[in-house]
Amino acid sequence: MDDILKPIMERRSIRKYDTRPIPEEALQHLLEAVKWAPSWANTQCWEVIVVKDAAARARLQATVPQKENPAFKAIVQAPVVLALCGKRHVSGYYKDAAVTKFGDWMMFDLGIATQNICLSAHAMGLATVIVGLFDHIKAAEAMQVPEGFELVAMIPVGYPAKRGSAPKRREIGDFTHYDKW
Repeated sequence: MDDILKPIMERRSIRKYDTRPIPEEALQHLLEAVKWAPSWANTQCWEVIVVKDAAARARLQATVPQKENPAFKAIVQAPVVLALCGKRHVSGYYKDAAVTKFGDWMMFDLGIATQNICLSAHAMGLATVIVGLFDHIKAAEAMQVPEGFELVAMIPVGYPAKRGSAPKRREIGDFTHYDKW
């Protein structure tokens, strides 16, 4: 297994964290990982809100449906939540017009930045979970996200209280097609 595939295979979504704070150097390392994420035409459409304050994390947690989202407790349990925001109508646009069938490419770029965060955290012994099921409008209001931006995902970051095993994965032959479907 090579140096890249190993952390990809070992990383898990962690929803239970211990109380240790994250060193500032580790947090800066995660933000550096975002900085170097590739993006459409180098638009770098991301903005990251670093949420350490317990009351602010509680406001974010209030936007997560407790029964439907197993990451509900992680929002307040982890010492830091990274709220990933994206600038609309920049990525995937040329001369103010969407140039692909899929329009705004922001979600794709934020997905790459999110993967960078998660793999970098894992490499440092930290844990993450990507939270996407929440009231995006209320969360954006709680974080005072300005017009023209979307709060897309929340990533609790901390030291894992426990790690799980790998979920079953599809075999390569089940999703790979050559030359045609």
